[in-house]
Amino acid sequence: MEPSRPELTFAVTQGILRLCADKNWAPLTEVSLKNGRRADVLALDKDGTFHCIEVKSSREDFQGDQKWRDYLDFCDTFSFAVPADFPIELIPSEVGVIVCDPFGWHEFRGPYRSKLHPSRRKAMMIRFARLAALRSGALS
Repeated sequence: MEPSRPELTFAVTQGILRLCADKNWAPLTEVSLKNGRRADVLALDKDGTFHCIEVKSSREDFQGDQKWRDYLDFCDTFSFAVPADFPIELIPSEVGVIVCDPFGWHEFRGPYRSKLHPSRRKAMMIRFARLAALRSGALS
């Protein structure tokens, strides 16, 4: 039996969280951005680099959602995370591709890279820290 789209999305997200653990990145899922978009995974590296990873579970999921460029102003790197049977040729060559399942990941192509403006980085750091604290229950 084929997994449902939510099950596949969950499996790919688990693989990305494993990548974050392997790279010692601090990840948050479902992060609302100032422009109204929501990043599937936003991870903070120890040097302050923001990695945005958008999870796509199927061809239809990718083709029905072409807002990925809206994330680029809010991260230093951008990649798509997809399951092993995803048609990778659909993904634009200028962005990264990470193939995932719940047990691991493989970086098929390196990420899109740019540098956040210092004022945007500061705003993102504050947003990220507040969200992490709120989710941890430290402020409840």
